[in-house]
Amino acid sequence: MSQSKLPEIDYFDVLENRRSVFAFDSEKDLDDNLLQKIINKSVLAPSSYNLQPWRIFVVKSEEIKEKIYEEACSQQKVLDAPVLLVILGDKEGYYRKNPAWNVKKQLGKVNEEKINKIIKHNDNVTYNTSDKELAFAIRNSSLLAMSIMYTAKAFGVDTHPMIGFKPKKIREIFEIEGNIEINMLISVGYHDQTHKLKPREERLDYDQIVTEY
Repeated sequence: MSQSKLPEIDYFDVLENRRSVFAFDSEKDLDDNLLQKIINKSVLAPSSYNLQPWRIFVVKSEEIKEKIYEEACSQQKVLDAPVLLVILGDKEGYYRKNPAWNVKKQLGKVNEEKINKIIKHNDNVTYNTSDKELAFAIRNSSLLAMSIMYTAKAFGVDTHPMIGFKPKKIREIFEIEGNIEINMLISVGYHDQTHKLKPREERLDYDQIVTEY
């Protein structure tokens, strides 16, 4: 695939073919430019007020991956995938310090008075408890995480999300500040074709998950 062009894809093929890959080809690297394309397209995911209260650590260092491996249930994909993403959500992502507010202001979408009004409402109503602030961070960064996994597959790249890790230990490795929540880890690379994927399990359908009112 040419690095200068976006792939021609069928969206439903991406839905069908994206799988959580357990075995990655440790000999196959992920091109830096391709990774950047994946991330730059993935950030089109929606977020509250379009504030994009998320951050990503891109881990390529074998030394750091070894440390994470020890604190992530010794999952081999942490080591074998060429890239490990640490998906982070900011519980204070709606605060005035977020540079996204300045962008909105420059575009004429808000003025300082409106920004302060939104922040005050969030403080007093929408995110007025620690649980709500946590939900803010997790919900928004989860939208980004899923966008990354689908976008990666559209570019022919495989992924596997993980929540099996010790948050406190991961926080220590990167010295992550308290307002930042570690949402998940995502291994990114290419499926090791010597390990056959199991058939996809059946999904619950409309009649099983939907209640109409």
